[in-house]
Amino acid sequence: MIMGLSKSPWIIHVNCNSCNGCDIEVLACLTPLYDAERFGILNIGTPKQADIMVVTGAVNYKNVNVLKNIYNQIPDPKVVLAVGACASTGGIFHGCYNVIGGVDQVIPVDVYVPGCTPRPEAIIDGIVACLPILEEKKKKNIKGQEVKLKGSEALSTDNLASTTA
Repeated sequence: MIMGLSKSPWIIHVNCNSCNGCDIEVLACLTPLYDAERFGILNIGTPKQADIMVVTGAVNYKNVNVLKNIYNQIPDPKVVLAVGACASTGGIFHGCYNVIGGVDQVIPVDVYVPGCTPRPEAIIDGIVACLPILEEKKKKNIKGQEVKLKGSEALSTDNLASTTA
C-alpha cells in the first residue's frame, strides 16, 4: 500500500502572496502539454487527503495563520514544496513591511524549486523529488506506530519484528 501511494502523490496548491506567475506555472503542469498526471500527480482541493503541499508566494502577516492551518490539516506524513523565489526566500517582496519571508519561516520545507518563475518541468521535477522524502517519512511513521492488541497491552512496530521472529 505504501508503494502505491508513493507512486501517485496528491498535491494541494496554496498561494500565499504572489504575483501569480508561479501559480500559472503550477497550473500549466496539469495541462496536457506537461501532463503531470503521467507521474500520478493529482491536484486535489482538500488538505485532508493531500500528501504534498505546494506553496507559492511569500508569507505575510495576514496569511501566516491560514498557511499553518492548512499545513496542520494535512495528515502525516507530509512533504512541503516551496515553488519560486518568493516561497523560498521572500523574493522581490523580501524586506517589505508586511512580509515575513519564505515559507520556511513558518512551516518546515522539504524541497525548494528556485526561479522567478520556475518552468513547469522544474516544478514537476520538484514534486518527483518529494517522492523519496515522502516514502521515507511514511516508513518512519509506520515504524513508530503502535499496534493495538485485544488485551490491555500494546506493542510498537519496532518491537513487533523481534517478538514474531
